[in-house]
Amino acid sequence: MSDPQTLLLVDGSSYLYRAYHAMPDLRAVPGDPTSPATGAIRGMVNMLAALQKEVPAAYAACIFDASGPTFRDALYGDYKANRAAMPDDLRAQVAPIHEVVRLLGWPLLCIKGVEADDVIGTLARHAAARGLRVVIASGDKDLSQLVDERVMVVDTMSGKRRDVAGVTAEFGVPPSLMVDFQTLVGDAVDNVPGVPKVGPKTAAKWLAEHGSLDALIANAHTIKGVAGENLRGALPWLPTGRQLVTIKTDCDLSDALAGFPDAIDSIAVGAQQTGALRDFYERYGFRTLAHALQAGPDGATPAQAGESATAVAEAAQQREVRYETLLDWEQFEQWLARIQAAPLVALDTETTSLDELRARIVGLSFSVEPGSAAYIPLAHDGPGAPEQLPLDEVLARLKPWLEDPAAPKLGQHVKYDRHVLANHGIEVRGYVHDTMLQSYVLEVHKPHGLSSLAERHTGRTGLTYEDLCGKGAKQIPFSQVAVEQAAAYACEDSDQTLDVHRVLWPQLEGEPKLRTIYELEIACSETLFRIERNGVLIDAGALAAQSRDLGQRIVALETQAYEIAGQPFNLGSPKQLGEIFFDKLGMPVIKKTATGARSTDEEVLEKLAEDYPLPATLLEHRSLCKLKGTYTDKLGQLADPRTGRVHTHYAQAVAVTGRLSSNEPNLQNIPIRTAEGRRIREAFVAPPGRLIASCDYSQIELRIMAHISGDEALLAAFTHGLDVHRATAAEVFGVGLDQVSSEQRRYAKTINFGLIYGMSSFGLAKSLGIGTAAAKNYIDRYFERYPGVKRYMDLTRLEAKERGFVETVFGRRLVLPEINSPNGPRRAAAERAAINAPMQGTAADLIKMAMVQVQQELDRERPEVLMVMQVHDELVFELPEGEREWVRTEVPRIMAEVAQLKVPLLAEVGFGSNWDEAH
Repeated sequence: MSDPQTLLLVDGSSYLYRAYHAMPDLRAVPGDPTSPATGAIRGMVNMLAALQKEVPAAYAACIFDASGPTFRDALYGDYKANRAAMPDDLRAQVAPIHEVVRLLGWPLLCIKGVEADDVIGTLARHAAARGLRVVIASGDKDLSQLVDERVMVVDTMSGKRRDVAGVTAEFGVPPSLMVDFQTLVGDAVDNVPGVPKVGPKTAAKWLAEHGSLDALIANAHTIKGVAGENLRGALPWLPTGRQLVTIKTDCDLSDALAGFPDAIDSIAVGAQQTGALRDFYERYGFRTLAHALQAGPDGATPAQAGESATAVAEAAQQREVRYETLLDWEQFEQWLARIQAAPLVALDTETTSLDELRARIVGLSFSVEPGSAAYIPLAHDGPGAPEQLPLDEVLARLKPWLEDPAAPKLGQHVKYDRHVLANHGIEVRGYVHDTMLQSYVLEVHKPHGLSSLAERHTGRTGLTYEDLCGKGAKQIPFSQVAVEQAAAYACEDSDQTLDVHRVLWPQLEGEPKLRTIYELEIACSETLFRIERNGVLIDAGALAAQSRDLGQRIVALETQAYEIAGQPFNLGSPKQLGEIFFDKLGMPVIKKTATGARSTDEEVLEKLAEDYPLPATLLEHRSLCKLKGTYTDKLGQLADPRTGRVHTHYAQAVAVTGRLSSNEPNLQNIPIRTAEGRRIREAFVAPPGRLIASCDYSQIELRIMAHISGDEALLAAFTHGLDVHRATAAEVFGVGLDQVSSEQRRYAKTINFGLIYGMSSFGLAKSLGIGTAAAKNYIDRYFERYPGVKRYMDLTRLEAKERGFVETVFGRRLVLPEINSPNGPRRAAAERAAINAPMQGTAADLIKMAMVQVQQELDRERPEVLMVMQVHDELVFELPEGEREWVRTEVPRIMAEVAQLKVPLLAEVGFGSNWDEAH
């Protein structure tokens, strides 16, 4: 039922941008990049449908900005001067969006000379004066100034609700002072200056102390320091700034709304125009939406084989849900039978911790069909918690199904749930789908959390963990959440996971190359679970000794810095460093910060260190402090006290190239270019009677460059087993292979790897310490000798601009949102990424393929050999001494044979009692 006491105002201009960025690149003719874009249209339809369900108002309007100037442009010529032009693809969708909004029954307002915010403000004030409740749907914080006891702003994308208390908590001032607050802070989005260097905290503090902007202005002479000077300097501007940021609430809307302000009825929600809407959907390729209209209100049925993703999303938005809480054995047995008979089951765990190796189960949820889910509370111990089924017995009854590889299961981030169930002695098999990884493969550049996926693909929003447990110091454990609330949350998670899968999986099925990548990610997830579970042994004593040594060297470097400076000082203070560097020691100023201060950042220190001893000492000091704080002090604390092993967490769905990242500890960033960094690897050890083995790909990205570019000279160098850097030096410097000097080889190595990363002549000059002209000459000579590489780079840039993405050798799609950006530096960075991403991404695919195949072979042949780490292009193992020969021959062979490129893959293995020895 629509609420006759509520007016819903939608910030349409905000919504259309959000719809454009949230949706994939949909086209009226799927797969045809020349066909008109429809993603923003489809997203707008989804978002409005979800909003109507969440706020069932009898009165509503969708308000858009009209083209052309407003009073603010006349008041301030630079108003919104820094805003980028609307993307062409989006501009072409604005008129159809306006059309479909009207066809859906929404009153639409787009008033010449009046900004959307001012229309919203005027309508909100009049409706509130008539006693209506007003809900404004927008992500724009500026609208917070309209909030009062009858007006609230909701951001459905983030779940944020700004009522009076919410605005006060978020900004530190009540809504009544938001105009004053915005005047002081300014608005960077609209290019409205505030008081220089005054941020939200200072503005809130001043207004709390003085009560209003006018009172603050009257007492500006009492404000001390630089902030006070800036305030006094801005006084002539502040009245103009206040006019610019103030949302008008008295606009004349009579031309748009007959009888305004009394005729609120003119923006009553109308019936959708079914026939015209169906024609619209057909015209823009939304065939399942059109079919649903033909079939009537019940036409959007659960998806069967062949039904498209958009139909599933439509059904998800409209249906009722049936969630059950299982508190007795009869209910449990009924659901167990449903689970065992279902073709696919979404499974989710509710736990005591985000640390997957220590988390214990609080409850389990399942969904076997859309809108139907069940929650089994198992360890709720809060006030009023009901009697629950015994955890151990429930898990024992579920174990045969959980460990059955023939029982297909689905989850969101299933690696976490594998660990949680393994903590209870259950090794889950049969995970065939993971919605997080589906999203990662299909839309790598977007968020992959379940709430984002559900809203983006099904228009559904739901409860958050914070809704149930609170935030910060007052957050309660999930076990203390009331069972009925926990059940709603947990069932919703499983149900939404099933919904999202039913949208994303058909898209993957229709893209064979992406489906192959997805299947690789699923297999990789299982292998990573094994690696994380194994962990690697840490020598805590060796780390403690390293920390002591580093501590002594750090103290010695501090003393050395004081002696050079001629005084003690805070080595971490940019202000004191600036005074000593530039005032006392007369060093040249290399660059300044955004605020005009003399910079002493890392880049400046490196440049000054070429000529001055103090910056060099500081760089070494910083490097050792980082090693000590990040690794030698911390690694031992991360080890499991029972086993002495550290268990890193590998994140799959993070890097856009497909590379893995790791944390707690971060194994990818252990420095290896310094002796101190390499020494840290000595602390990763094998237990007595066992060895560490390291096997890594040799020059993998250069080999991929040879394969992708097809350059004959580069292919020949690898095919004949030449030292590729020496071969490049011979080509670039025009000498024989046996005449290449070590310096020439170093130059060639820098060129080889630099060009892979899109390095410019300026960057190469900086890396080699030579002039830009000389660096450009080297690059030109390189491309003369390797024309295939130049051709690949040029073609890749062009293809990336046309398609918006590049691909790896195996079909992983690497999206480049900024490839056609009007912003020069961003576009240039995207072009560099376009060249490098296929190589980094292909290398990521290869190491994942190798990891999966090696683990499968270990399971079949050598269960005593444990894979314990994956770092960049390297796999690390722990093995009995007796397995050395098998690992020496078989692991490099498997890694070399995972794919057939135009050049041979080469993997090299080493052994030792610790990781450093083996590397």
